[in-house]
Amino acid sequence: MKKRMQVLLVEDNPGDADLTRESLASSSFSIELTVAANGMEALDCLHRRGKFAASATPDLILLDLNLPGIDGRGVLAEIKQHPEFRRVPVTILTSSTSEKDIDLSYEIGANCYIVKPLDYRSFQAIMRALEHFWFSIVRLPRARGSR
Repeated sequence: MKKRMQVLLVEDNPGDADLTRESLASSSFSIELTVAANGMEALDCLHRRGKFAASATPDLILLDLNLPGIDGRGVLAEIKQHPEFRRVPVTILTSSTSEKDIDLSYEIGANCYIVKPLDYRSFQAIMRALEHFWFSIVRLPRARGSR
């Protein structure tokens, strides 16, 4: 039996969160999606606080940059500085095409940077490519403390 993959989506736009949810629901992989609507919720999820107390450590984080409160850059910096989370791959999934955002994201530790497409079919194609890459091609590290 294949491992159920844990994905944390950090996205403040409900429409984009729904698109991601729909795309992953039809996946050939077994994926459990947790959605955090802002940077603080993302950190709460990672640290298992509040309504995220039962959350599992994600195998992959899909992170928007432009979030209310703690933005995606701040979340990424926290992830990559924390021993328990720094090995979790982070895909920036944002509408920003800014070279400054791209450079800074990689500087902080993003594993890849994807600009959200405007149409549904392109978005689905990107999600399929992400799933295939991260869950079929790449060998992910085990969560710290697991055998």
